Amino acid sequence: MNIDFGYKAYNNYGAYLKKKYEGKRVFKIIVDGGFTCPNRDGTKGYGGCSYCNVDSFTPELSRKMPTVREQIEKGMERAVNGYAAEKFIIYFQPNTNTYAPAHYLKMMYDEALSISPSDVVGLSVGTRPDCIDAEKVALLESYVERGLDVDLEMGMESIYNETLQRINRGCTHEELEQTLGLVENSSLDICVHTVFGFPWETREMMLRYADQINRFPQIKFVKLHQLYVVEGSIMGVQYKRKPFKLFSLEEYADFLSEFIPLLRPDIIIQRLFGISDYDLLIAPDWGLKKSGIQTYIDKELERRGVIQGCKFDSVIKG
Repeated sequence: MNIDFGYKAYNNYGAYLKKKYEGKRVFKIIVDGGFTCPNRDGTKGYGGCSYCNVDSFTPELSRKMPTVREQIEKGMERAVNGYAAEKFIIYFQPNTNTYAPAHYLKMMYDEALSISPSDVVGLSVGTRPDCIDAEKVALLESYVERGLDVDLEMGMESIYNETLQRINRGCTHEELEQTLGLVENSSLDICVHTVFGFPWETREMMLRYADQINRFPQIKFVKLHQLYVVEGSIMGVQYKRKPFKLFSLEEYADFLSEFIPLLRPDIIIQRLFGISDYDLLIAPDWGLKKSGIQTYIDKELERRGVIQGCKFDSVIKG
């Protein structure tokens, strides 16, 4: 995952990293730690979230590598040769990467961080809010004490429990709020992930996500995704039986142009949209590669004069 540089109409991750690491090219190395999910193994449910096929957001390279070490070594090699990467963030992305006892997690994270430690500046861990506890928070904070930046990424997806139930999420918005309370004074960098475009949520409902995110000063990063439908997911079967409305690229850029001004200006946007391996994607097909989508959205935001947080004060006062 290359972190692009340059000015944007919003507080973007590339510019943040460029400033923090004095212009070094930073690259995220995605690692599949072989974890599962309580919403898949029967602890909370089976089948996972209805929109989810883990392979759809895991690079093929990671899926084919049998060990953590091989994934990281190959990922670093590719990043250096293809993108002139200089520093790395180890990113445990697929499934729920805190869904194991703390001692096992320590073994896994330690192994990953032992590979080229002089070049690794951070650890990023993707998880669910119901798979975090004080012991795991303390473990992750111990890596901050070693001089690393540690990003704990949790799926918020929707702020509405009705939606979370309909997508078989297996946890509630209140559980996210409780976990955010647990890390209120933590040294961890907290990131939340959202999904826009569930067909039963209105535009007004989705815009209210900003209010919920803004409530929590401990949220440093966000990842904004549009809903897309992939093979191997429950929603994929549903869509093939009876297609439903999904964002076009133009509609999504239009939505972001209204959402971003509502978002607290200090929050750093790590991602504006999601992508899937093309062979797994059912819909929507925007007809562009990742760089083309990014360019289109950035130009549209610039054309409209969007400034992140410009409506934040008025929302608070209102």
